[in-house]
Amino acid sequence: MALPRRKRLLGKRLLAALGASTLGMASLLGCAAAWGQSRRVGVWLTNSPSPLYYDNARIDQAVGELAEAGFNTLYPNVWSRGTTFHRSAFAPIEPALAQSQANSGGGKALDPICRMTAAAHRRGMQVIPWFEYGLMEPADAAVVQQHPDWILQASDGSSSVSMHGKAMVWLNPAHPGVRQRLIGLIGEIVQRCSVDGIQLDDHFAWPVDLGYDPYTRALYRKDTGNDPPLNVSDRAWMTWRRHRLTELLRELRQVLKSKGTGRAYVSLSPGPFRFAYNKWLQDWELWSLGGLIDELVVQNYAYSVAGFAKDLQQPALVKASGWGIPVEIGILAGFGGRTTPMDDLSQRVQIANAKGHGVIYFYWEGLWGQYAGPEGAALRKQAFLQIHAGSPPPPVLPPMTLSR
Repeated sequence: MALPRRKRLLGKRLLAALGASTLGMASLLGCAAAWGQSRRVGVWLTNSPSPLYYDNARIDQAVGELAEAGFNTLYPNVWSRGTTFHRSAFAPIEPALAQSQANSGGGKALDPICRMTAAAHRRGMQVIPWFEYGLMEPADAAVVQQHPDWILQASDGSSSVSMHGKAMVWLNPAHPGVRQRLIGLIGEIVQRCSVDGIQLDDHFAWPVDLGYDPYTRALYRKDTGNDPPLNVSDRAWMTWRRHRLTELLRELRQVLKSKGTGRAYVSLSPGPFRFAYNKWLQDWELWSLGGLIDELVVQNYAYSVAGFAKDLQQPALVKASGWGIPVEIGILAGFGGRTTPMDDLSQRVQIANAKGHGVIYFYWEGLWGQYAGPEGAALRKQAFLQIHAGSPPPPVLPPMTLSR
């Protein structure tokens, strides 16, 4: 299909800029050479908002397009708003997917994560499912009603927070029931699809203002002889809760190794260190140095290129390059009303590469889908292919599996 005249002109201008300016072909070739120091060219994929998960042909097409554009790793969301994208022993299936399966009339069942994994593996790509909502659940979820003692509370007794217009609660990472369920959810997708790893993000957390529920109060009192201080930023109180979150991560890793092939690959995608450490009680420096995570994908959604470059200078991120694990940068390609132009993305990729970082784009529909913006799909596909030219694949690792 021919491109509209306006898009053809826009495309010529952008490709001319990519070819003749400091973002030109020499720059792109330099960028490609820098990929030799990087580990991944990835993208997050999700159902919200996207029709991707609900059509097998669409999944196959997407994986093929991504492979052609130089991507080597997919991070599909597998845990969203208290639901999964497969029949689960631990949580309900996502309603729209369940409806799509019902409408298939006995046809080929939709199993988006396993299908995506198989399609990616055929093309030499890796798949690391992303547990987006971590320890969050809808306030009206059955598990919340059945286990009120699993829910973290603020000092005033409240537990509900609003996220994307929906009331949500946080499950307690110190509670054995919560731990067993989360590890079960993660183990389930590893067992079903033979994926290459799993990813947690900033929702695998303990919000600093929570921890005053009866269960946590009793546990803290048992461990310390004291009641939790009302000052949520009390250092001892923060450290105690941070250690409980670390224990859950350690237990998850041990289960993945002991019940599987002896290999666990855990990716973490947090925000900047100070914010993660003080707001979400995530100590990703300790987790990295302690061998609890295998990959760090730090989100950097700065509005300007200058702001993006500045954020890469944060001390913890600079130090992370010497920790012996891959360090990637999460970059916004497009979402909602915000689409990053390709010349801007080119600069960000080049800056990240120069520091030895790979890049993971948020998200699939922002590459060349519904949030491609005025540049359009054809132009953006061609530009991504140029940016990723010559990028090496990630090291070959045996897929993670769990015994049944």
